[in-house]
Amino acid sequence: MNNYKLTIQYDGSKFSGWQIQKNAISVQEKIKSAIESILKEEIVLTGAGRTDTGVHALGQVANFKCEQDIDFYRFKYSLNSMLPFSIRIKNMERVHETFNARYDAISRSYLYFISYSPTPFNYNFVYNYHFPVDITVLNQLSQPLIGAHDFSSFTKYAKERETFNCEIKTIKWTKIKGIVVMFIEADRFLHGMVRAITGTLLMTAKSGGNKSHIIDILQAKNREFANASAPAKGLFLYKVKYPKINEI
Repeated sequence: MNNYKLTIQYDGSKFSGWQIQKNAISVQEKIKSAIESILKEEIVLTGAGRTDTGVHALGQVANFKCEQDIDFYRFKYSLNSMLPFSIRIKNMERVHETFNARYDAISRSYLYFISYSPTPFNYNFVYNYHFPVDITVLNQLSQPLIGAHDFSSFTKYAKERETFNCEIKTIKWTKIKGIVVMFIEADRFLHGMVRAITGTLLMTAKSGGNKSHIIDILQAKNREFANASAPAKGLFLYKVKYPKINEI
């Protein structure tokens, strides 16, 4: 059985997220349907992460298996021609038969973009934020979140999961040509976690809060203590990392 890995970019503005849902248009559904039309067989398309409604991707990863030996160049061209231009397959490769895009990932990273003055060309991809942003303060406020913690306070659906433990490896705020960018990397993320963290940090900085406030929210393990959430349109799934052992 051949196993194929796809690296995908998409504009999530008009999709209900990555995962297939009833009565809603998803990225996964569009790609799965296009692949099946080309191969003339049903496949299982496994994604590395379930991005929420309106969230974008620069480096989503998915895999599928089939018996056919695929010509990468022709297949990628055909697949992209069938997909809306808001979804692009950037790379395709054959991987080990046991590779799983979701369970083999060792880390995922996101970027969040904030602008004081969006343009017609980036409005759908940045959070139009009207308050001063101090990068130094935001980096200081982020420190208590780095490491392994229970992030129940930063997800809407905490009761639906068995474990809320995640390990954040990095949170870094920078400013590039007038755009504020937050980079965050972790082994896994809960539903809505990145947006909740972003919104909470911005709100805390705006109100003059300090690191102890972030620690209190983290230790509360209650979503009511971190009820801020940044808009989906500024969030991008940036990269998914895997151990090299899966490469063939």
